[in-house]
Amino acid sequence: MSYRKTHDPRVAAAKAGFSKATGYRIGADPRLPSQKKAPRGRRRPDPLVDIWDSEVLPILKASPGIRAIAVVGEIRRRHPEMSPGIRRTLERRMRTWRALAGPEQNVMFRQDHPPGRLGLSDFTDTMVLAITVAGVVLEHRLYHFRLAFSGFAHAHVVLGGESFVALAEGLQNALWALGGVPLEHRSDSLSAAFCNLDRDAQEDLTQRYQGLMRHYEMTPSRNNPGVAHENGSIESPHGHLKRALEDALLLRGSRDFDTLDAYRCFIDEIVGRQNAHNRKRIELERPHLADLPKRRTADFEEMVVTVTSSGGFILRRVFYTAPSRLIGHCLRVHLHDDRLECFLGSTPMMTLPRGRQPSADKNGHVVDYRHVIHALRKKPMALNNLVYRDQLFPRPAYRRAFEALCAEVGDKRACKVTVELLALAHERTCEAELAQVIDAELDDGRLPDLTALSEQFGPSPGSMPVVAVDLVPLSIYDELAVVIAVACRRHDAIAQSSDLEVAA
Repeated sequence: MSYRKTHDPRVAAAKAGFSKATGYRIGADPRLPSQKKAPRGRRRPDPLVDIWDSEVLPILKASPGIRAIAVVGEIRRRHPEMSPGIRRTLERRMRTWRALAGPEQNVMFRQDHPPGRLGLSDFTDTMVLAITVAGVVLEHRLYHFRLAFSGFAHAHVVLGGESFVALAEGLQNALWALGGVPLEHRSDSLSAAFCNLDRDAQEDLTQRYQGLMRHYEMTPSRNNPGVAHENGSIESPHGHLKRALEDALLLRGSRDFDTLDAYRCFIDEIVGRQNAHNRKRIELERPHLADLPKRRTADFEEMVVTVTSSGGFILRRVFYTAPSRLIGHCLRVHLHDDRLECFLGSTPMMTLPRGRQPSADKNGHVVDYRHVIHALRKKPMALNNLVYRDQLFPRPAYRRAFEALCAEVGDKRACKVTVELLALAHERTCEAELAQVIDAELDDGRLPDLTALSEQFGPSPGSMPVVAVDLVPLSIYDELAVVIAVACRRHDAIAQSSDLEVAA
């Protein structure tokens, strides 16, 4: 059209690269082909024309957040003749209505986080990963710490709930791994840890949390209950972390770990890769962090328990066995998330794995058969109806042996042989090896032979060894005296010859 201002249609079309006919056509009507095309009308009747204004709009105005599937269900109950295929039409129509006349939506305001200011803590459930330890499903969650500016992350495996102990241990591990302290610590309301406690207990936990913040000179803050996006700097990374763990598990080819420590090392490796990716920003933020205190503060609960005549103590509705020599003594217990550290006065006595209640109406048991085997040998029939019998067996092989013996030789003999097998495993320190032999015999259809197993795994440490002493005849001492005398004379002769040579 620019050429057309100074040339006729034929010349203008040639300069523009069009044919003459196209030049005359454009000159007659300069609209684009898409502008000349008439809008397409509906190909089928509108299925909502009779009910949109009278029935659907009142529902949307009364309940703006209602889903299309619920509206479809309600409309089809009122009009059974309507096809279920109207769902997609209704979804598009509702989306358009909400954009034109619907209610205002919430707006997320992105925040600018200066370095060294904000660190965030939260717990995330990881049961979707289906982790097992030695073939047993590991019920756990992760404590997740993150710096808002640099993205430094730390994850800690938590076996219990969202307790203060788990928070204190995970937070301190993160700060000491980071090497500094941010100005502010943000968490959620932690209501999962406190809602089942009375008012005094809630105040005690609040004071302990405030004490933890004072020790590291951090300002505590919490987001509003139920408003997860206020912790968006850690809520979103929860998903990134779990997806990274899922990918690493797929590459690993197995979700089973030999020990809990091996799984924790796996978590540390994955989180370490993420920190390596953010290394530049982390190094940029480190100078803005405050210094760590000289030492860590307590990340456990301290309790006092008494070892009863049952050979143990009860703590948080879980029974723990202890050496029988401690019966009647009071123990000071440091209750961590995954273990109990027991002290007699200030003397460390033992470390026990922390147990959990299997259900709200059933107590848990943490049993070490070595603590009670000496007493059980005196009363072997106590094994038959023992409350914690299933937890007493250190490996499944011993349970299999007990069940097979009960079926073949009766309860009394079964209890006697099983107790002696446990005593053999303890005294000869052959628990694993003995379990393998028992499994092999049971697989072959034979019951464990206690006598043969005792001989196989060596003599009893308490038995007196037989020492054979061969006495020599006394005449050999006369021969020894002659040999000594000859040796002495030879030595004196050598010494005299040496003195003569020196004098010469």
